[in-house]
Amino acid sequence: MAEAHQAVAFQFTVGPDGIDMQLCHEALRQIYLSGKHSWKKRFIRFKNGVMTGVYPGSPSGFLVVVVSYMSGTKYAQLDPSLGLITKLGTHIPISPYMSEDSQRVVGGVLVSTGLWVTIIFIMRNALKCLLSWHGWMYNRHGSVSWGTRLWILFVKLFSGRKPMLYSFQSSLPRLPVPPVKDTCRRYLESARPLMDDEQYVRMEGLAGEFEKNLGPRLQWYLKLKSWWASNYVSDWWEEYIYLRGRGPIMVNSNYYAMDFLYAFPSHIQAARAGNVIHAIMLYRRKLDRAQLKPVPLCSAQWERMFNTTRIPGQETDTIQHVDESKHIAVFNKGRFFKVWVFYDGRLLLPREIEQQMERILADKSEPQEGEEYLAALTAGERTPWAKARETYFRSGKNKQSLDAIEKAAFFVTLDDSEQKYETDNPVKSLDSYAKSLLHGKCYDRWFDKSFNLIVFKNGTMGLNAEHAWADAPIIGHLWEVFLCMDPLELGYTEEGHCNGEPHPNLPGPQRPHLIGLWGWIWSTIQSSLKLAQALADDVDSHIYPFKDFGKGLIKKCRTSPDAFIQIALQLAHFRDKGKFCLTYEASMTRLFREGRTETVRSCTMETCAFVRSMIRDETREERMRLLKEASEKHQNMYREAMIGKGIDRHLFCLYVISKYLGVDSPFLHEVLSEPWRLSTSQTPMQQVELFDLGKHPHYVTSGGGFGPVADDGYGVSYIIVGEDLINFHISSKHSSPETVCLHVLQFHLDMLFAMSAILVLQCALSLFLFLSLSLSLSLSLFLFLSLSLSLSLFLFLSFSLSLSLSLGLPPLHG
Repeated sequence: MAEAHQAVAFQFTVGPDGIDMQLCHEALRQIYLSGKHSWKKRFIRFKNGVMTGVYPGSPSGFLVVVVSYMSGTKYAQLDPSLGLITKLGTHIPISPYMSEDSQRVVGGVLVSTGLWVTIIFIMRNALKCLLSWHGWMYNRHGSVSWGTRLWILFVKLFSGRKPMLYSFQSSLPRLPVPPVKDTCRRYLESARPLMDDEQYVRMEGLAGEFEKNLGPRLQWYLKLKSWWASNYVSDWWEEYIYLRGRGPIMVNSNYYAMDFLYAFPSHIQAARAGNVIHAIMLYRRKLDRAQLKPVPLCSAQWERMFNTTRIPGQETDTIQHVDESKHIAVFNKGRFFKVWVFYDGRLLLPREIEQQMERILADKSEPQEGEEYLAALTAGERTPWAKARETYFRSGKNKQSLDAIEKAAFFVTLDDSEQKYETDNPVKSLDSYAKSLLHGKCYDRWFDKSFNLIVFKNGTMGLNAEHAWADAPIIGHLWEVFLCMDPLELGYTEEGHCNGEPHPNLPGPQRPHLIGLWGWIWSTIQSSLKLAQALADDVDSHIYPFKDFGKGLIKKCRTSPDAFIQIALQLAHFRDKGKFCLTYEASMTRLFREGRTETVRSCTMETCAFVRSMIRDETREERMRLLKEASEKHQNMYREAMIGKGIDRHLFCLYVISKYLGVDSPFLHEVLSEPWRLSTSQTPMQQVELFDLGKHPHYVTSGGGFGPVADDGYGVSYIIVGEDLINFHISSKHSSPETVCLHVLQFHLDMLFAMSAILVLQCALSLFLFLSLSLSLSLSLFLFLSLSLSLSLFLFLSFSLSLSLSLGLPPLHG
């Protein structure tokens, strides 16, 4: 095979005439090009490090300051060093070795450099002060105050001309530690709707005792950490919430992202993989060069997107990240392949990557002993996987084979099943699609990799991502970029292949060799697979595209779409269970350095009041008032979580310190042992400009989802797409008699229609009042509008009643 010969740089034989060396020029050429690529990448990283280090200054700014200073002092006939060289000359013998002109130049450069550094220091601290102000978040929707406009102006002024991805890192403020008193007060406020009077009085006493006695002591240690560390939460959160967990990360931690809902760019599996892999590697190139569009948010999580794997340990896992990886790992029909994505010192083109995928799909070789189910180790419990890794993958060919997977840029599965959205069977097809992305067969995904790209037999694709290294918005940013690039920039031929031509001399994929996967490790693989399959079979997952209205209608009523959906979830859960539960909604804290997430406790007294009004026979005016109050409360809580005034991360860190000190706190123990029976998260559309749904309405993504957090709870993820679509991803467990996802889907339909009635009425009334004030409508027109509105509401409620009865649900009240 050509690739076998090219793998050897030179050969030599010893004979009677001496040593005969046979050089392989092609192999030496590839070594040269590979080294050139590596050094170029190192230089770019060094340059970016310098640019980021002097931000918001720049080398060109340094030259401007030096030249301007030297020219100004020369014009004014002043000593550019301001007497610095003269003072130094009294202590250091400089003058005998330097002319007067040389002294003037050196002195001017030194002083102007000091001036440049001072300017950078002032600008950086001014920018940090600006980014520490969060008053802009409290502007009413659709309006921008003069204070916010001035703030935006100054941020742009002090941000420099061309900031890079990591430029804002040194200017971001640190996450503040909220006072214990404020955190306890907010916790009691969030716990009140979930407790009766007796329970609440008891918890109030525990909180008061903690606030007076143990709390200040723990707070002192936490403040000390906040002064020393970049972020007082993130390292402990990563370690104790993710890496120290000994249970399976499949379903429990990993999450997934879906392809387009209606569009199918190519039905050829290898072609779709070729375009997407190429797009991902282009994204990695931009990331390595820090060329992604910067925003004044923490970008630290991007650093471990590629070349990253979670390594199992017996007590705690670790995150392994290598600086550079030129290959990907591919799994197909029980076999692993190592595929180089660089050749001739360049990234492979889409058609060339498709060529490699075609070779893998055409390969008829059988899996090696134990190879097919090896990845099941990453789906089971962590300790057995750590022991197996230490025993069988410590050295030799097994270690090399494992390195080919763990040190790959990312992991690719060429799945042999077909998944897609089917218009004639939308619920079942999407449910199967979601479960395949979430866990697959439990042995065809490497769940430890930072992310897995799954390409199905019919060309549909998806992602499965590990959670410890970063949060969903980071992988979502990548997902949006290559979803856009795939059909709109790279494109396909009429036959569905990637554009371009195959490479005539491209070395083929390599098969890693595994040795000795039998005996104890085989039993470990089988036990991990059995546990993972039981966990996967227990997942009840449903996806529901809600098309009747979206954020367009919600925003017209000056209501936050996220708050509206969270309130709707509370209504759905209460109608399903007849009670409220502790609710988790994730928000980000990337306004601060190394920030990750905070919890918004969505079940509030205001939300509960609105939900009860929907159950009781209340007037629509009263329901509208309660909806507005609940929405405003939720928005305020979300803002507080984003600006470091959340509850749960602070209490979590206080609990960690109490364990380090060996002291017990009944208050902290009860707070952190409360189950999140409703865990929710919004998948934000971060780059709306990439998707013009007006021109390409079928390029709609379904978002992504995750498994249930509690055994008797629900996991709900949703994405607001365009103006008229909300996609829900809902998961629970079959084994729990408390949760049935199908009922929740039906209730989503019911409660969204119910709340839309309120929105329609509110919009109609707002529009009527506006027209009445601006146009002075006549009484006849007023009567006509009232009659039309009444008829519309009557038809709407009639339809909702018939729909509820068809689903076996109680009719809407009021």
